[in-house]
Amino acid sequence: MINYKRCTDVNEDTIFQAFQIGFSDYIIKIEMSKEFFFKRFFGPEGNSLEYSVIALDGDKPVGLNLAGIKVYEGIKTLRCGALCIHPEYRGTEVGKKLFELHKEIALENSCKQMFLEVIVGNDRAINFYKKKGYEKVYDIVYYSHNNPSEIKGILPSDLRVEKVGIEILRALKNKISDIHINWQNDFDYVSQIDGQIHYGLFKDIKIIGGLSIHPKGKISFIWISPELRHQNIAKGLITYAVNDLGIEKLIINFPNNASLLGFMKHLGFTKDSISQYEMYYTLL
Repeated sequence: MINYKRCTDVNEDTIFQAFQIGFSDYIIKIEMSKEFFFKRFFGPEGNSLEYSVIALDGDKPVGLNLAGIKVYEGIKTLRCGALCIHPEYRGTEVGKKLFELHKEIALENSCKQMFLEVIVGNDRAINFYKKKGYEKVYDIVYYSHNNPSEIKGILPSDLRVEKVGIEILRALKNKISDIHINWQNDFDYVSQIDGQIHYGLFKDIKIIGGLSIHPKGKISFIWISPELRHQNIAKGLITYAVNDLGIEKLIINFPNNASLLGFMKHLGFTKDSISQYEMYYTLL
């Protein structure tokens, strides 16, 4: 008999074991320590033990649904941060029951929508989510630049770059409220990434641009005031960060955004093979 428990009611080893076996044959190889798993999935990823559910066949973990709640783009949202089933239990009722409990948690907490990301090509998962009522809304694409020293941007002399706190960049969100930012680039997520660097671009005392980037090269946020675009200022800001941090490779992911896509191609970024769908389930 399969039992279902909140992750608050089991130990960390059992949760990690469920994750490992559930993703043992995943489309992308996943290898991480237990320490990294808990730091990442219950840190920036925003999952909570309280809202996460594990399936157990006796003492054997056979399914796991990690989840977290936050107000996302103005809507109280339950996000599925990971759903995995033991290979021997796929095609059984385990996945269906985990989804039902996930939905119950959303309704209990007055969420208005459920949300998840899924890798394009993971057709079994995509079809499962569609059958449960999820709809694809956004495509997330991944781009990279293997030689960012080739990006030669120069900032105008009347602009200056300063390292700033995340709250300075977060304040810019009011200026881009009509642009969708995916979960893993959202400021709540970025604020919890160790070592993340935030740059503000100023003209006199006014901030006219911003960049959030990790020293390993992952760009999470870039914005230039609309009246200053198409003047190579964003290019200059990226060049500044590459030189300042000694970055050897740049990577970025973002949802449907024609302007950003064109900008990345202009800089010489190339599309990576991985992409994702963002799927939503509206709770009525």
